[in-house]
Amino acid sequence: MKEVYLDNSATTQAYEEVAEIMKKILTEDYGNPSSMHRKGIDAEKYLREAREIIAANLKCDTGEILFTSGGTESDNMALIGTAMANHRSGKHIITTAIEHPAILETAEHLKSLGFEITYLPVDSFGVVDPEELRKAIREDTILVSVMHTNNEIGSLQPIEEIGKIIKEIRPSILFHVDAVQGYGKFRILPRKMGIDLMSVSAHKIHGPKGIGFLYINNKVKIHPIIFGGGQQKGLRSGTENVPAIAGMAKAVSMIYKDLDEHIDKMYELKEHFVKRLLEIDGVTINGHTGRDSAPHVISASFEGVRAEVLLHALEDKQIYVSSGSACASNKPAVSSTLKAIGVKNGLLDSTIRFSLSVFTEQEELDHTVDVLNELLPVLRRFTRH
Repeated sequence: MKEVYLDNSATTQAYEEVAEIMKKILTEDYGNPSSMHRKGIDAEKYLREAREIIAANLKCDTGEILFTSGGTESDNMALIGTAMANHRSGKHIITTAIEHPAILETAEHLKSLGFEITYLPVDSFGVVDPEELRKAIREDTILVSVMHTNNEIGSLQPIEEIGKIIKEIRPSILFHVDAVQGYGKFRILPRKMGIDLMSVSAHKIHGPKGIGFLYINNKVKIHPIIFGGGQQKGLRSGTENVPAIAGMAKAVSMIYKDLDEHIDKMYELKEHFVKRLLEIDGVTINGHTGRDSAPHVISASFEGVRAEVLLHALEDKQIYVSSGSACASNKPAVSSTLKAIGVKNGLLDSTIRFSLSVFTEQEELDHTVDVLNELLPVLRRFTRH
């Protein structure tokens, strides 16, 4: 069998149509959208059309879409930008213990500037209790940031319920959602769900790397964190990445076309794969595995084998997986998500993340299980205890 790519939470294969439109813009419609001549006008048209596509998908205004370099910048902009703009109203921010490093590291940066951060705990399935949030809100709370879908174990947060609680207690508190793993898997409507800011990255939905957007409700007060030529109404200076923006818009159109069919397929594949994995001795699945979880993420702990060793053994067989968040893969620290859900110490360094996409087929998953059955007895035999 050719390669089996099961690391789609890290990045996805781009649609061919995405590559085609990007090539056209790079080689033909390559003008700077700030230029006043025809080439610039043609380039600016791609930006306008991209905003229209994304805004229609979110049922929001085109002016509420800010193009960024991806999820990390969107998260930074959401937290730092709103903290700086609203610090006179308070310096208390609430987030969770299982956020992506782009949130956790940014929160720690704000803490060094005098902000106070509350980290909400999660249950053993990685889900926040909305009542814990209610208790955590204070008079000086200005922002709540909760991810939609966890990137390591696929847990889903009760976003709409959280949004209601926040707005019931005090409408002025801003609600940010990191939807990098959830967008393209679920229909997310910010206004309906009480979301004020939402981060998205294109390369998780078969679009290009290095591009994303931040939804910002028109009523949100936010400061820029990048300064320069005043592009995007001064909120994010710098020449817009027109090829990538157009590629992202194409990916949005394609991923949401027949979305229900794609998601049903992934849930069926996930159910099948989890069942097959649990047939292997010493395997534990972390988090929920049904439709109360993400359709594409499976976290499995393999007793008696270090994750890094298993990852490279699978790589030798042209099966590509992850030992956690790719954005933190070079860091030696143990996963904060796995610790937060109470994974046993002996399994913290023995956990592999498998992640599916619309291109994944059942035969690839069955082949992966066959290879695991072949590798694990050998690897366990040589593991030091």
